[in-house]
Amino acid sequence: MHFFLPNTLARWPWPRAINPAYQECKIASAAWCEEYNAFSPKAQKAFNLCDFNLLASLAYACQPREVNRVGCDLMNLFFVYDEHSDAMDADSVSVWADIIMDALRNPHKVRPHGEPVVGEITRSFWLNAVKHLGPTAQRRFIETFNTYTQAVVIQASDRDHNTYRGVESYFEVRRDTIGAKPSYALLEHDMELPDEVFNHPSISLLRDLSIDMIILGNDITSYNVEQSRGDDGHNIVKLAMLENQTDLEGAMTFVSNLHDRLLDTFLDTAKNLPSFGETIDAWLLRYIDGLGNWVRASDSWSFESWRYFKGEGLTIQRERRVELLPPASKSELTSSSPYNNLPLFQLANFLCTQYPRSPAGFDQLSIRIFRDLNQSASWR
Repeated sequence: MHFFLPNTLARWPWPRAINPAYQECKIASAAWCEEYNAFSPKAQKAFNLCDFNLLASLAYACQPREVNRVGCDLMNLFFVYDEHSDAMDADSVSVWADIIMDALRNPHKVRPHGEPVVGEITRSFWLNAVKHLGPTAQRRFIETFNTYTQAVVIQASDRDHNTYRGVESYFEVRRDTIGAKPSYALLEHDMELPDEVFNHPSISLLRDLSIDMIILGNDITSYNVEQSRGDDGHNIVKLAMLENQTDLEGAMTFVSNLHDRLLDTFLDTAKNLPSFGETIDAWLLRYIDGLGNWVRASDSWSFESWRYFKGEGLTIQRERRVELLPPASKSELTSSSPYNNLPLFQLANFLCTQYPRSPAGFDQLSIRIFRDLNQSASWR
């Protein structure tokens, strides 16, 4: 069985572009991330094939080399958290979220012994990032990254309870789990957009529209892999099928029509912005160009990396035809699992050392952690 991906960006005026420092930043950022051994060797190999540095270099095509490097590190940080959290329950993810935000807010504090390595990865990332981001960009990054980490906890809770959201409710959560808002903060690295401009209804609308287009593009390209793994509960295609009582083709048509409306509204809004003065208008022109480029970058990366289509991405991008994958085998589900590096053991050990007389809540959390750890060991 096969299906077709709608060409949602056929009319999108932003062309593909890539930062000239891509290869340099990729080598440096990949080496930085790998030194923390956040994944097993098999999982690290799969992680590298995804090439999140490519995503950053497409998204920050016109940014300085130093900012592109920050973007590469950020994409790697995102997916360390995402990949591990996908295999955890909500309580465990919440602990990781707290660790990440503590490291961001206190980058000069030595991380506790036995803490999951995501704390040190985050601390190291932010120590470099603050060298290249202005005060406003730093503030907005921390605010939106906190929202992102908490949204991932909500996603984990939905997964724990087999919750399928309606389309509108899904967007409310997905606008934060997609990670676009903190990613957009890097576009402001040398800007000082006042809050009243940043939060102006037209600017907020452009930001939301670009995020929604990224969501739709990501969900249609990731759907095949996710349905194969039984992990499509947080995907607009699956939710549209359920809510609209339609088949896969009907869901793809729904997504395509919705994307067309978002695209038209974005272009119309961008043409009719009020003026905020010469300096701010120049910043906004660059910022909105960055939003538009992010939409293109996410789409291009989905086909150019191996994450969703392996080596067939460029062919699928051109022909739009996708063979529906059968359900993944248990070995396929766990071959690249981050559990192979025992992050839950790290987390359980950390909780035991930090809370030797833990309240009942932490006792129950530890039980769940060891339960999941034992399950992952039996799979191997």
